[in-house]
Amino acid sequence: MTSSIQPALDGSIPVQEKNFETWVSQVRPAFERAAATGREFASWHIKVDAKLPEPPNPKSQWGALMHRLSEEGLIEAVSFTTTRDGSGVRTWRGTRAARTQRRAA
Repeated sequence: MTSSIQPALDGSIPVQEKNFETWVSQVRPAFERAAATGREFASWHIKVDAKLPEPPNPKSQWGALMHRLSEEGLIEAVSFTTTRDGSGVRTWRGTRAARTQRRAA
């Protein structure tokens, strides 16, 4: 198998950056647990409480994750709240399906 990463001039192999899909697989379980509770949350609440890592591009990929989870029917938009710096962010809650799966498990 050949590597798509070119070694540096000194022969060392650069650390490969994590990609979005790898990051999603790391953080998704925390959001699934939050959705199963039925409680309202902002993404940063879960990030802080579960000590989640940052995505490769934090400015856009937290929102991309929440959009994906919404499109998949795991969470639904509820309201808005503010962050510590005063920015407005959407709040979410697990869908009925997400809450039902937890009871069935």
